[in-house]
Amino acid sequence: MKIHQMQYRVPYADTDQMGVVYYANYLVYFERSRTEMLRDSGLPYSTLEKEGVFLPVSEAYCKYLAPAHYDELLIFKSYVEEIKGVRIKMASEIQRGEVILARGYVVLACVNREGKLIRPPESLCNACM
Repeated sequence: MKIHQMQYRVPYADTDQMGVVYYANYLVYFERSRTEMLRDSGLPYSTLEKEGVFLPVSEAYCKYLAPAHYDELLIFKSYVEEIKGVRIKMASEIQRGEVILARGYVVLACVNREGKLIRPPESLCNACM
């Protein structure tokens, strides 16, 4: 299993009036992390789209453990937990140093241009695992 890691400094725009990262931004962070994971694996999402493969989210889950704040340096980690049939489960974790702030996952359905479910292409499976 490949674990992708990246850093992200929290901008003011990500926070609420208390300077705490707004809860919905964690799902955006999960997306940033998995997008960069694919890019760093040699298969940017834009390449998949050109090949007619799309990955809409069919399920999302986030467990909040501690808050993140403006200007903190966060670590995003993502990895593919499972590829089963036409679905890919990607897990993510947000950390500040060694403190885990949130963890969760998304389940992505693999579809073609017409929206029909398809098995993930071999190139995607190889890039993820």
